[in-house]
Amino acid sequence: MGAIPMQRETTFRASAEPGARPGQSPVVRTSLPGNPLAPSAARRFVRAALADWAELAAPAAAGIGDRLANDAVLVVSELVTNAVVHAGTSVEILCRLDGAAATEDAVDVVVVEVSDHHPARAVRSTPRAPKPDIPEYGRGLHLVATLAESWGITYRSGTKTVWARLPVDGEQILAGLPEAEPHTGDRAIQRSLRAAEILAPVPRRVPHDAEWVNRGALTFLAEASDLLAGQFDENLVAALAGQLLVPRLADWCAVWLDDEAESAGRAAGDRAPGTRLARVWHTSEQRIEELRRVLEKEPPRLADPAGPGAVPVPWPGEAVGGTTGGAAVAYRLLAGGRQLGTLVIGRAGLARFADEVTGLVEDFCRRVALAIGAARRYQRQATISRVLQRGLLPSAVAEIPGVQSGIVYEPREQGGPGGDFYDVFQAGRGRWCFALGDVQGKGPEAAVVIGLARPWLRLLAREGYEVAEVLDRLNQLLLDDATEAADAAAAVMAVAGGQGVPPEGTTARFLSLLYGELIPHEDGVHCTVASAGHPLPLLLDAEGQVRPAAEPQMLLGVVDDETYVSQTFDLRPGDTLLCVTDGVTERRAGGRLFDDGDGLAAALAGCAGLDAALVAERIRRLVHEFSSRPPDDDLAVLVLQAR
Repeated sequence: MGAIPMQRETTFRASAEPGARPGQSPVVRTSLPGNPLAPSAARRFVRAALADWAELAAPAAAGIGDRLANDAVLVVSELVTNAVVHAGTSVEILCRLDGAAATEDAVDVVVVEVSDHHPARAVRSTPRAPKPDIPEYGRGLHLVATLAESWGITYRSGTKTVWARLPVDGEQILAGLPEAEPHTGDRAIQRSLRAAEILAPVPRRVPHDAEWVNRGALTFLAEASDLLAGQFDENLVAALAGQLLVPRLADWCAVWLDDEAESAGRAAGDRAPGTRLARVWHTSEQRIEELRRVLEKEPPRLADPAGPGAVPVPWPGEAVGGTTGGAAVAYRLLAGGRQLGTLVIGRAGLARFADEVTGLVEDFCRRVALAIGAARRYQRQATISRVLQRGLLPSAVAEIPGVQSGIVYEPREQGGPGGDFYDVFQAGRGRWCFALGDVQGKGPEAAVVIGLARPWLRLLAREGYEVAEVLDRLNQLLLDDATEAADAAAAVMAVAGGQGVPPEGTTARFLSLLYGELIPHEDGVHCTVASAGHPLPLLLDAEGQVRPAAEPQMLLGVVDDETYVSQTFDLRPGDTLLCVTDGVTERRAGGRLFDDGDGLAAALAGCAGLDAALVAERIRRLVHEFSSRPPDDDLAVLVLQAR
């Protein structure tokens, strides 16, 4: 799961959105899926929108400074986190700049709106105490209310929108305007001071603390969220947590992770019998190993009831620098009502941590726990994908007398099941068959179809059916009610992979397939091949000439009672047959495709004199070099060369 791609378009139009005033304003909108990367993508979207307005010289854009930009980023981050991370829904974000002429108070404002099109629960505008069984319940709406000049909630049929208005000219007083003069900037300063208090739990709020006035804590949390959101290895998350806290807020940090199999069935607060010390970090690298040895002997034991707050723990002796002592506190890493681990920080020479520090680390631990949970879900899905992948592809490629083979297979999602597949197998005495296919779609549904198509191909071939007859029967099987079993299995796979249940009803099963039969003889190899909606195979003869080796025909699984035909030819010594999927022919660079102007044939002609493995590798390399962007489809290449 990498960065979320975003599309945005800036327009100038009359605003009639929640929280808006009549007038012309630049509007930017985007949609984000419901996953843990959404808050990070939302922050990037808002910063890009503000940059666009400055570049377009939009009215009032000149008044947007770093402070307002940070406020807007924090507001949208908390709103998206509330909607996506806690409620699990997709959202739409709108960012609008209203000039003074479009507002009642003659103040330029930035309006941020987050719309949830499938609201699972109501957003409350009044503070609500966190429930004991939901320890990670956030305080994002408190922060929104503090930073925004005004905010509110608009309900429509099937849509819930939370909007916030931030004044643009709140920057100016900080640049040197007289503090005694009544100005909107006064309210901005008060909001900044209150934001510091809201980030700390209620019993620990410290008014007007100097370290909070500069709001370094807000920047720290935003940067930490960006770094943690894109990590899909729980050990790396633990390592980043230590490096983010040390030396900013602590002299040392340690992270214990509970075993996933045991934590899955354990509620927050239950003692974890299986924990491991995943990471130890110290300001002095020479003391890390010594501190690790001390901490491994006695993991922190936190008394019930479970909660996300700081719990004092014993100081680990002289392992942290030979000091006489210090303050150490532990935090449970809680997500989804489950305890995923424990984080401990310590600082020498203190009797206790300041309340604002413990409150900040508590909020930081929520983000760490969410990142660990996301990493574990990703690893579970990756494991399922690897198991599926092993079952979709042959464990070994059959060796054919007089034929050398070369194969390249690259699924778009590394480690995940792709929609492409290949097979080379013996179908009987003196007969070998090969197949290269591409199933419509990706993921578990495509994997299930491949898992059915490959055994069907082998069974039909070994029953003695001719090439064209195999395609006829496979086409009918894809159209039969037997595909209902594939739909049911796909639903199970999708749920296990965290993708949700696919829509009910039978899904169309379209399959492009190149299938052929090889019969070696004294003068070469007798080859029969048929292509069903697949890129045509190309034959490179010993003289260096390239030509198509089959005729185009209909995809499998589209038309009932379709009759397929095959073409027959001989592979002479030195002849090369190239078979590819559309991940090769449709590789895009701008408006051009790799196969435009017979590009694939030209690439094959340049492979004269190379063996099968080198031909496959050269085609792969040329496809990658065709564009600077990573491939956006699965890629499979099968090369058969007569010797």
